[in-house]
Amino acid sequence: MENGADIGIIGGSGLYQIEGFDGVRELEISTPFGAPSDKLVLGTLEGKRVAFLPRHARGHKLLPSELNFQANIFAMKTLGVQWILSVSAVGSLKEQYAPMHMVVPDQFVDRTRKRKPTFFGRGMVAHVAFANPFCKHLMRIFGDSCAEAGITHHRGGKYICIEGPQFSTRAESELYRSWGMDIVGMTNLEEARLAREAEICYATLAMITDYDCWHPDHESVTAEVVIANLTQNAENAKKVLRAALRRLPVARDCECATALAHALVTRWDDVPPNIRTELLPLVGKYVK
Repeated sequence: MENGADIGIIGGSGLYQIEGFDGVRELEISTPFGAPSDKLVLGTLEGKRVAFLPRHARGHKLLPSELNFQANIFAMKTLGVQWILSVSAVGSLKEQYAPMHMVVPDQFVDRTRKRKPTFFGRGMVAHVAFANPFCKHLMRIFGDSCAEAGITHHRGGKYICIEGPQFSTRAESELYRSWGMDIVGMTNLEEARLAREAEICYATLAMITDYDCWHPDHESVTAEVVIANLTQNAENAKKVLRAALRRLPVARDCECATALAHALVTRWDDVPPNIRTELLPLVGKYVK
């Protein structure tokens, strides 16, 4: 499809573009939830149709709390995306998760306050299962791709998502460590929730930039420290993404692909007509 893609890539801090796309075109997409972070870049990479979106916009202009997560994921859905590969910068809360390592997290804890984490409401109720927030297939693919690229990585980890934009206080960092958290970031939880509602497979490649502020032998995290590590991390992430693309597609026999099958609560006839129109791309196969 000229205007579609099977795979979406959401680039985080430091990853605003990927070289090597063929047949590139940019799409400005409108959604019922507003505009995505930026124009989506469509093209072919490693022989696969890919839609790329810089999460914070080109030039890094959007705070985590300013991101329109609903529009970003909905735009991917309307393009036909079935798998989203997300890349994000994070801080480490464990000694063994060192800066410049990669983590493929498998769990979340939510400490956000200002986000819109669902497409539903306004007259239609749905409750998706989210016990396992990441796609099992994409987690495996990310781990295997890190190994292929020769990058030190960790399979599994608990990601605590904070509101930001400030980094943690020392007390908060120590609290998160006492809870058994492994990494801390500001962006991925809402993407994962919305991708599940959109029945899109989703996983995160977390790039460790720092030790947050808990480590006694390292300076407290600053934007300067983070940015200094982002460039090399981003180049490593591109290698991993290319390797991951070569491993896709895979069978969608995971819970992601049918997340809404038993989640819709409100009878379709009782849903307001305007909400039916908005949500049809998500629920159409269950209500037609």
